[in-house]
Amino acid sequence: MNAKEEFEDFVTSRPKVICAIITFVNDDFKEKQTVLRIGYTEEQYQDFLNSLDFDYDAGYGLQYLYGTIWFDNNTWGTRGEYDGSEWWIYNECPQVVTDCYPS
Repeated sequence: MNAKEEFEDFVTSRPKVICAIITFVNDDFKEKQTVLRIGYTEEQYQDFLNSLDFDYDAGYGLQYLYGTIWFDNNTWGTRGEYDGSEWWIYNECPQVVTDCYPS
């Protein structure tokens, strides 16, 4: 799996990305972190994407990517993982249920 392509596929149909922090763990268990800061320029966005242009094993075994992507509508993306198989998850704050309101 290519991390850049996976990121782009995940964010394409979502609200605007406001920032992101992604950590990659290589086969030697060394971590490399890349950060897209709030207020980024188009050049900084491209540099961030280029830093993710690598292949990794998204199948079962080790988890290689960790991170969070924040969107401009107060939603976010996080990494899901089961036994090393990994993917992005889109998170939204749930609506408050009526039982929480005073009677």
